[in-house]
Amino acid sequence: MTEASMTKTDMSVSAFLMRRRGRGRFHWTDGLTYAYLLLGLVVMFVPVLWVVVSSFKTPANLAEFPPTILPFSAETAVVEGFDEPLPLFDVVGEDGETVRLAQIRRVGIQAQMIDPADPEAGRIVVPVENATPVRRVYLAFENYTNLLASSGNQIWRYVFNSLFITVVATVITLVMNSMAAFALSKYRFRGSNVALVSILATLMIPATVVLVPTYMIVAQLGLVGNLWGVILPTVATPTGVFLLRQYMLTIPDELIEAARMDHASEWRIFWRIILPLSSPALAVVAIFSILSRWNDFLLPLVVLNRRESYTLQLALASFQTEYGIQYEILLAMTTLTALPLACAFIFLQRYITTGIASTGIK
Repeated sequence: MTEASMTKTDMSVSAFLMRRRGRGRFHWTDGLTYAYLLLGLVVMFVPVLWVVVSSFKTPANLAEFPPTILPFSAETAVVEGFDEPLPLFDVVGEDGETVRLAQIRRVGIQAQMIDPADPEAGRIVVPVENATPVRRVYLAFENYTNLLASSGNQIWRYVFNSLFITVVATVITLVMNSMAAFALSKYRFRGSNVALVSILATLMIPATVVLVPTYMIVAQLGLVGNLWGVILPTVATPTGVFLLRQYMLTIPDELIEAARMDHASEWRIFWRIILPLSSPALAVVAIFSILSRWNDFLLPLVVLNRRESYTLQLALASFQTEYGIQYEILLAMTTLTALPLACAFIFLQRYITTGIASTGIK
């Protein structure tokens, strides 16, 4: 049974990849379609893969130009008489023979090297252009260990703050938006269209325009430096109200009338009928809310003025100082920060297409 299902799956995947528009024959639009899909794949995933691979590179490897695709590290050798391991180079001699030497120091266009197998032979002066560094693929896992060591236990505090803001704000957003959508879709009252247009009109207002008034309100409530100061200003989203309203319009009004005839309260109708039937749209709004709250930087930067209340996004900025940027730790932190979102999107992506497609059904 398992083999049959696997064979069926393989056949379906291969059939999908081998689809042709010209009834089995290759059509020029097939090539155009696959080229467009390949371009989208490259544009979307290559930067992500580059960040992940670069998080395993050493600082010296990150500073190289042109950059390398894979993480490389210079091979070294312990030479008698030297406290530190010396980097190895393949040197082409005047006779065309290649020998492996260890570099002591470089001065201009020449380098002083020594034979690691025979250090008593003395130092050799070699032109730099004749020397090629010996490198190997090396995954610098110490970037992640240094990240944990440098931040101490604070990183787990940042993770908790981000999770708390994301989860609590998403739950409140779903409740607030679904209640507003229920009222706008199933109740008939004067000014409902004006209310909907007013809600959608807020989409045209940039977040930076209302940043100062938002901060003043948060300050008046005494929530500066508090995680609730980031949660409460963002719980109502016009996009969520619109998506949920459009989906709830597809729910038959007869169900609500039947529930009212059975003496069900409006809250019971909303909780037991509307919300379960709106689960695809709720999943879409939840995904959008998780992405927005987890990646939010500007509002937490303004509201959260204490380091113990920082989120992961604010912690990323702490690796950039006036003395320089620790790129290897910054990339490792970026990878860890994006990992939960990638997992959430992989497991919940089918709800996005299903929910958005359903909001347009009348």
